[in-house]
Amino acid sequence: MPEFFNVLPPDEARRLLFDHLTHRTAGQTIAVQEALGRVTLRAVHAPHALPAFRRSTMDGYAVRAADTHGASESLPAFLSVVGEVPMGAPASVELGVAEAALVHTGGMLPDSADAVVPVELTQRLGDGAGFPHEIEVFKAMALGQNVLQVGEDVAAGAQILPVGHLLRPQDLGGLLAVGITTLEVAARPRVGILATGDEVVPPEQAPGPGQIRDINSYTVAGLTEKAGGIPVLGGIVPDNLHALQEAAERMLSGCDMLVLSAGSSVSVRDVTVQVVDGLGEPGVLLHGVATRPGKPTIVGVVDGKPVVGLPGNPVSAMVQYDMFGVPAVYRLQGVMEPPLRGIVWARLAHNVASETGREDYVPARLESEGDSLRAVPVFGKSNLIYTLVNADGLIKVPLNKGGLLAGEWVEVRLF
Repeated sequence: MPEFFNVLPPDEARRLLFDHLTHRTAGQTIAVQEALGRVTLRAVHAPHALPAFRRSTMDGYAVRAADTHGASESLPAFLSVVGEVPMGAPASVELGVAEAALVHTGGMLPDSADAVVPVELTQRLGDGAGFPHEIEVFKAMALGQNVLQVGEDVAAGAQILPVGHLLRPQDLGGLLAVGITTLEVAARPRVGILATGDEVVPPEQAPGPGQIRDINSYTVAGLTEKAGGIPVLGGIVPDNLHALQEAAERMLSGCDMLVLSAGSSVSVRDVTVQVVDGLGEPGVLLHGVATRPGKPTIVGVVDGKPVVGLPGNPVSAMVQYDMFGVPAVYRLQGVMEPPLRGIVWARLAHNVASETGREDYVPARLESEGDSLRAVPVFGKSNLIYTLVNADGLIKVPLNKGGLLAGEWVEVRLF
């Protein structure tokens, strides 16, 4: 039986993959309203300043700051309110010495005003309606106080989003605020997924003796969609070199990435390494990662496209695809650093055994414990999918730490 070769720690293995991954998806133009979770193909610049005019940040009175100098509750400044600035209309009111204009939050300031007095710092004199009327101002305003200046949010021509940016809800708002309604983004990468094994049957089929349902294709597909990719399910291929080679070539030719589930363990019948090497250059980069579960993972690149061979056990497959496949899906779209995943720290409920030189991931359930969290390991073999179903995340055992002790703080990577 052949030995594992090129076994690397996860970080080094990812760097090796990324050094060879040169393929990128094409671009497409879509409506900004539909761009959530997509990736910018190039940097975006503001076509004009925001705000485009000076705006009040609150309800009050537009004033000349100099006319309020020295104002206090015991010695207020007296100003004459000569008009109002309607919302959504130009500020046509002009202020002279000791004059003010009524303004509302977001309203435009007159050219002659340079500050806004909040309405709660004033008092109207007399009962008459209309303009002009007098107010007392009980606090001095500084130049520009309670005013948004032109370009204070973003200057005209400034870069508002970099290339390779994963679009969030606030980004869509920012684009629409400056009138950008369409955007060029990276096309969603197509990820071909092949399940292998004579014992594997479709989920809708009742398995016979010695058979199991294909679940890895669907957990991989789910992770792919969350990362912005399009899963392309290629079905189940028997343990046959020719059949698998033909299916892999067909899938990779029409996809940006290929995932082979099972066939990565060191076994006489497993032919995934041969298949990947037969697809093109450089082929297999490594067979074996210093992790548990999923040590026999295969990482390769063919003509710049990533190819990942996953172990057949569902826990191993999901953990390893999260470590290598998900970052690759982002990289194909131009995202060099995937978004930060949720990580919490919790007190460990039970000891966790490990070995130095290996990075372990242990499914865990999180429980509230006063103001903190308690991580309860969900122990089980890597072919038991419900260790993941019953878990909230994975406890990370660092590479060179020989286990974790109950009571210590541990890092939990949330699903």
